[in-house]
Amino acid sequence: MDIVTQHTKQIMEGCKERARDAGLRFQDETLEYIVTNRDLLELSPKMMIPTLYDYWVHDVEVLKEKGKYELYPSNPYETVINTRPAISFYNDNNPDWMNVMIFYHVLAHIDFFQNNLYFRHTWEYDFTGQALSDKRMISGLRAEKGRWVDYVIEFARGIDNLVGYFSELSALHRPPPTNQSPRLDYYFDVFLQKIKNAKANDYLKEIQRYNACIRESGEQGEQVFFSETARKYPEFEALYQKSLDDKSRPAVDLLQFLWEHSESLNKEEHLWMKSVLQMVRGTSLFFQPQIRTKIMNEGWASYWHETLFLLDDRIHGHEVDYARVNSGVTAMPRVGLNPYALGMRLFQYIEEMADKGRFSFDFRSLLDVEQRKRYDAGAGNGKQAIFSIREDYSDFTFIQTFLDQNFVDRNKLFVAGRRMNQDRMVWEYYVRSRKATDYRKMVIDSLYHPPRIDISTENDGSKVLYLNHRFEGKPLVRDFIQNTMIGIEFLWGKPVKLETSERIPSGPSTEATSPGAPPVAGKEAGWERVVYTMKDKTLTREVVSG
Repeated sequence: MDIVTQHTKQIMEGCKERARDAGLRFQDETLEYIVTNRDLLELSPKMMIPTLYDYWVHDVEVLKEKGKYELYPSNPYETVINTRPAISFYNDNNPDWMNVMIFYHVLAHIDFFQNNLYFRHTWEYDFTGQALSDKRMISGLRAEKGRWVDYVIEFARGIDNLVGYFSELSALHRPPPTNQSPRLDYYFDVFLQKIKNAKANDYLKEIQRYNACIRESGEQGEQVFFSETARKYPEFEALYQKSLDDKSRPAVDLLQFLWEHSESLNKEEHLWMKSVLQMVRGTSLFFQPQIRTKIMNEGWASYWHETLFLLDDRIHGHEVDYARVNSGVTAMPRVGLNPYALGMRLFQYIEEMADKGRFSFDFRSLLDVEQRKRYDAGAGNGKQAIFSIREDYSDFTFIQTFLDQNFVDRNKLFVAGRRMNQDRMVWEYYVRSRKATDYRKMVIDSLYHPPRIDISTENDGSKVLYLNHRFEGKPLVRDFIQNTMIGIEFLWGKPVKLETSERIPSGPSTEATSPGAPPVAGKEAGWERVVYTMKDKTLTREVVSG
């Protein structure tokens, strides 16, 4: 792995100038490395972070990918990571013209990392530096604690998809504190709304009373207001003081809950485990936005490498080569999903719709198909629209908002089904639906969506950790429940219960059939609520409701 030559770096700097002229925004400093295919195989299990901590699963993945490479050699073009400065890796087989196209692709990724609000919590620090510090910590712990370090890493990684990503993110987007006193905030935000459950009319009267006190008494208005409040609600002051004493903040996810409340982890001889949990949690939080914006991120990069490279004079003489490479990246498959292709076409579609003013009320109120096809208000704000979307959306909101029937029809998209041809004994694919609602559901179902787990402890004195899975139509994978709960029991130090929903197996049909006739389906399967209990490394299962 070597830093790019001055010649290649000069090409990159030229691409930066053109990308900025087109409206992309990113930091000046970037690092580019030339790597071989073998280097990429070794970096991929570490999510391309060279300084990430060592773990045995990474070695297994490297061996597996090397075995695949021996059978099916591939040639990845690039990869880029969201660090400060941004680091990108380029295959040593790339010619100059291809690097120009890839540089535009990478710069669009960097623009997305540094401007999309879902990455807000990654803007303030360099993750590679933090990862290097974590790696040194793990190395030191291994020398002292041995194999127990890997056990704790494995147990923590088993639940690192449950991190409270949105809770952490929301803390960065809260409005600045007002000039009002905390007592006033507590009165209107907590006391009236949550404790007294005041009606809207009563709430507005209190606001009017406060405004009247301010007008009549000036700086002493708030004091006068609360003097009257004490006569009306004598219990208010005591409740407010109690709220000041309660400094505890509820844990936002399972890893943090264990870190704060596990008696086992808070023993002096186990405190080192808390450092491992914090490391795993921090690493997961860093990668959460990349998982949740893959379609947008790859679509944005593909949109810009196509837009900018087609206008670049360095494409001359390589048009056919570019078309071959680009089609391999951005072709829309007939079956399955290509995030590069889907994201790019959605951005192009949005730009066209915004340019013609088709997000307006006038257009949406049209019912005539021909009028909708001819509609063009000449708004001309397509670029502004896609830059705004790049900043504010994730994959879910992006797909839910803009993947409509017009887009599906234009790109001839459909949901494919599969059935067995009994005569030829082969699987057949067929068009199951061309509706936007079905296609949108297929895409959304493929998105990353970790389970929602509510955390509590039982109040009978046993301090059993109770995990309640809020069922959203997707059951947990039963194969992983036992090993995951063993790890949670180890970290918690006491028994653990998990309540979840599982499908009821359909019973056999009682309907009589003739010999040789196809079997008749039994009763329709439903869902039942079950509780798994892990105690002393032994898992039991109990049905609590049907």
